[in-house]
Amino acid sequence: MKKLCQVTVVLLLLLALGQSAFAQIDTTRGRYYQPIFPNVTVTSSVTYGSAVTFSGGTQTLAMDIYQPAGDTVSRRPVIIFAHQGGFVSGSRTDQYMVDVCTRLARLGYVTASIDYRLLFLPYDTVNIARAAVRGMQDMRAAVRFFRQDAATVRLYRVNPRYIVVGGSSAGGFMALQVGYLDKNSEVPGYVDVAALGGVEGESGNPGYSSSVLAVLNLSGGTESENYIEPGNAPLCSVHGTADAVVPYFKGRTGASLPPKYVVGSGLLNPRATAVGVRNTLRTLRGAGHIPFESTGASGPAYADTTFWTIRDFLRLSLGQPGTVLSTATTAANSSRGGTAPQVYPMPATTEIYLTVPAGIAFKPQQAELLDATGRVVRRFRWERANQAVTRNDLKPGLYFLRSEKMGSTRLVFE
Repeated sequence: MKKLCQVTVVLLLLLALGQSAFAQIDTTRGRYYQPIFPNVTVTSSVTYGSAVTFSGGTQTLAMDIYQPAGDTVSRRPVIIFAHQGGFVSGSRTDQYMVDVCTRLARLGYVTASIDYRLLFLPYDTVNIARAAVRGMQDMRAAVRFFRQDAATVRLYRVNPRYIVVGGSSAGGFMALQVGYLDKNSEVPGYVDVAALGGVEGESGNPGYSSSVLAVLNLSGGTESENYIEPGNAPLCSVHGTADAVVPYFKGRTGASLPPKYVVGSGLLNPRATAVGVRNTLRTLRGAGHIPFESTGASGPAYADTTFWTIRDFLRLSLGQPGTVLSTATTAANSSRGGTAPQVYPMPATTEIYLTVPAGIAFKPQQAELLDATGRVVRRFRWERANQAVTRNDLKPGLYFLRSEKMGSTRLVFE
């Protein structure tokens, strides 16, 4: 009888480990899918950092935080949104930001609408690119704000492994860069990213990871589709095919902006598919720029379509184990400029391929695979910069690749 009780305890502990790894977000009873909370509370003007503006002054960075009223869940996912405006205008209180944050909070999410640094001079291609980097840095600081809160006072009761970033137009550029522009070497030289504080920036809350669970790109774009690499966060895009401001495929930004060529969702999402990153692309046939923000007759329908697309996409992400936030890994990746090992395809069936980011000098090193509970299931020698690792008898599920010199990343066998 005593032995039976011991076995039962072990099984319960294993079950708890499995639940902590694979079911950290409870999506039952309609949560995160139906508006089960009729009311939302808004905490306005929460300071999440400060940063130097283009003119050399210092700007206090603020956000409005939306929470489902009466919610008792202690660890909730967060969605951080950034408004549109071409990096010259807009506010966290823009009507679309208020509406989408409120609707998602009614599902059970904690949502936030952020202000970020605006304006740039001279009004040219170089400086709009720098403005986009400053916005990215501010959004990363907002991600770190919630991680710091989760690690300290827990005022907003968030789960630090489930932080999503998203934005409309310029905000979409920022979210894409937070999700996929993770190395200084990827930023065009003319931006001089080092002078701006590097990819992570200095907008606040240092010492915490700015990695995200997923990216929501609403009518946004970026410098290159090649920013998206194997193992990156999933991508959800909503984009009109007749967008004359941010091209659906590739081209120059709108006439009101400096002459700059960017890549839109029509190329970003196929790139994500090609490298094994889960993604959804909601193509709005014949629609122009940010139609979901329109005050015209079709605006509400586009807003509903966008909302439902986000809702359905994120529900799958909530079933995943969440962002890996090992302190050692974060420190290692930070000191190496974000050089975590990359794996593809994702998910894998019979084997995975290991590779290192372009421009990184590779040295042979020890590596190991860990299961979702942190148990080492295989050790091997990583001899070449591009190397295949066979699955052998590993069961389906989530694993983590940890290497001696480069930090860690996650992978999935199906």
